[in-house]
Amino acid sequence: MLNIRKIKKPHTGYNFAFLDENTKREIRRKTLKAVAIPGHQVPFASPELPIARGWGTGGLQVTMSLIGKQDILKVIDQGCDGGVNAVNIRNLLTQTTGVQTTFDTQAATVIQTRHRIPEEPLKENQILVLQVPIPEPLRFVEASMAKTQEMHAEMDYSRMWVFLYENIVKWGEITIGARYPSLVNGRYLIDPSPIPRWDVPKLNMADSLFLFGAGREKRIYAVPPYTRVEPMEFEDYRFRVEDFTGQACVRCGSIDTYMNEIYDGSSGEKFYVCSDSSYCDKVRNRKEGRDDVGK
Repeated sequence: MLNIRKIKKPHTGYNFAFLDENTKREIRRKTLKAVAIPGHQVPFASPELPIARGWGTGGLQVTMSLIGKQDILKVIDQGCDGGVNAVNIRNLLTQTTGVQTTFDTQAATVIQTRHRIPEEPLKENQILVLQVPIPEPLRFVEASMAKTQEMHAEMDYSRMWVFLYENIVKWGEITIGARYPSLVNGRYLIDPSPIPRWDVPKLNMADSLFLFGAGREKRIYAVPPYTRVEPMEFEDYRFRVEDFTGQACVRCGSIDTYMNEIYDGSSGEKFYVCSDSSYCDKVRNRKEGRDDVGK
């Protein structure tokens, strides 16, 4: 398991948080605009980084532009603190900033994540930065970026409604598992990144700020605190989250978390484990009388 104490000391040959100050200012200006217009996609320059596009460069640039020396950083990949993507991004950020890091969701001030929102509710002093591969929710129904911008401007989401209706006609329900299209503040439709449906309700009227960065497509958008986020649904076909009824995490015994389905390679036995590894560790340690997550 990754030992957070063994992360190397910061390099001194780079600007704080790697990006130059002009680039940081540009990203902060665009982020402020995104916060002022919840759900609106704001274009930004998205310069090259020492990791390939598609590995979280959008979220990484947002984090690099916001993080300060006093911040406590947490990075997760699919809910896990020890995922390859999370480890490499954490190493890059710590080696170019020297900030304190943690696995504990409650202790972090800035959380960068790929495809999950932590199980523990976030607080007002926390910012969650999501890495976004495809920021355009209308990509399901329209390939032209110019046309989707026009549709957003006119709040013309009729083709998305038809897409959902056709889903129901064909399969008997809406089959979108991740990237569930959601309306922010009653105005802009967003792609909440490939988080599972389980996480979509956490965006609604949350205490924390959510920032979405798409490096390859050069877009930033935001869900400010206490903002309505409503997944698209019909009166007779309501939005629903994944169902884990009757299942419990094999590590901590939780029955109220989003869980990964895992098969034993030798026996073929199927079991479930919490996707949020730090929450799972915290529950397990609490049951064992220990309290050392993230330390």
